[in-house]
Amino acid sequence: MSLDRTLSALSDPTRRGVVLRLRREPCRAGALADEFQVSAPVMSRHLRVLRLSGLIEEAAQGEDARVRVYRLRREPFEAMRTWLEEVEGYWALELGAFKEHAERTRGKGGRRK
Repeated sequence: MSLDRTLSALSDPTRRGVVLRLRREPCRAGALADEFQVSAPVMSRHLRVLRLSGLIEEAAQGEDARVRVYRLRREPFEAMRTWLEEVEGYWALELGAFKEHAERTRGKGGRRK
């Protein structure tokens, strides 16, 4: 599960929509195709990309192995959250340094109110 594959899979608006839809509950491919008003083959391709990226998984529903449902997987989203927290940490440090600089230089010829 690489972050690059996750971000690439989420670059498509339909696939992002499928992820948002699957947050509510697992769903069959046919129901997703109907909901997003795309053909079954088109939805199948989107689900394949999401499955290969590790964002979703498919499983048999009940006793009928022919009925497959798709659900989100937690791990890729946790990896993305970790990466985003690292980026956010960088910006927090940068903004903190800027604030310190602004406070230090406020009385040295800067604008006064």
